[in-house]
Amino acid sequence: MTVHDRVAGSCACKGIRHCLLCEKLKLSNSSENKIVHHFTYDPKRKLAICKNGVPVSFPFPGVFLWEDFLSEEEEKEFISSMDQDVWNPSQSGRKKQDFGPKVNFKKKKVRLAGFRGLPALSKKLVLRMQQEESLASFQPVEQCNLDYNPQRGSAIDPHLDDSWLWGERLVTVNMLSDTTLNMSLERGLPQLGLSGEVNVAVPLPRRSLVVLFGEARHRWKHGILRKDIQERRVCSTYRELSAEFLPSGQRAEMGAQLLNIAGSFNGTPV
Repeated sequence: MTVHDRVAGSCACKGIRHCLLCEKLKLSNSSENKIVHHFTYDPKRKLAICKNGVPVSFPFPGVFLWEDFLSEEEEKEFISSMDQDVWNPSQSGRKKQDFGPKVNFKKKKVRLAGFRGLPALSKKLVLRMQQEESLASFQPVEQCNLDYNPQRGSAIDPHLDDSWLWGERLVTVNMLSDTTLNMSLERGLPQLGLSGEVNVAVPLPRRSLVVLFGEARHRWKHGILRKDIQERRVCSTYRELSAEFLPSGQRAEMGAQLLNIAGSFNGTPV
């Protein structure tokens, strides 16, 4: 039995978030009828393709998909290593492992705390990422592992990642099962005649890598819907520093410390 199996599945949901463990104890929000336009992302043509009969498709920049980024043997190795560490309860039915600094985004404070670097096994993955031209300069300073399970109703609400500390590219490696990254724009696309919410489903094959940047990073919210978790799914998300923490930035000294620690690859979950 692994540590993953032994850890209690306590609920960590706060605010409006919920999972199967706590839904019966919380009042569900009443949802108003609203118009939602559904599209599917085509990685070859980089287009959002219509799903519901509306005769329109549109360019969808800011997504890079690398299929078969991991081999089957590497996936087994990574999952086995992760399951030797404790998975901590997180919100919306997920569990997590953090390798990164302690951050208070509201107060804009960063503490090194127990940060000792990214995990050792990630070194070869970062080197592989950097072989891709668009990721050649990618230097992650944080890795977050997330465990999704349908028995817990795991999901993650649509959101935009912080852009004060975290930089332009968000890189995620998807493991154990296929899923779908749901991209959403609540205000619609009036220039295309689309009022109401617009959703673009980005298929994430097992063992693939996905990068969000540009409009997909800063304008479109991203999330994972509960219906798209059919079996256990584990992902690792890597984040780089924003310009404020890079050379010539206001917090360049802190940024240099973070890069130095992360690049040691001696980390354990903090």
